[in-house]
Amino acid sequence: MGEFSGEVRFNSIKFNSGIIPVIAQDVETKEVLMLAYANEVALEKTMESGYAHYWSRSRKALWKKGESSGNTQRVVSILVDCDGDALIYLVKQKGNACHTGNRSCFYRTIWTAGREKKNATDCG
Repeated sequence: MGEFSGEVRFNSIKFNSGIIPVIAQDVETKEVLMLAYANEVALEKTMESGYAHYWSRSRKALWKKGESSGNTQRVVSILVDCDGDALIYLVKQKGNACHTGNRSCFYRTIWTAGREKKNATDCG
């Protein structure tokens, strides 16, 4: 099997029920910052403006990351997976990515190899 590299056509992106999952990853540290969703309009606005836009599934609305908090994501590049059904925004994060005030939304651990499994009711 040969390798494929190069540009991907916008129309080859597979939106499932009108949305696609987007991982925001720090372009320098490679830290995974958050997972959100984009619809076609959010993806187009991201590419036009250079700032991350997403689709809120709960509010059913387009939103620009950091519009109210100031914690914006300057998008350096957008990667698409081999199936065309997931994206990565490589970003320069200003401030924290998570609404909880944490740098990343992925700050809690549920399992680590070699450590004793916690009960589902344990909170620490």
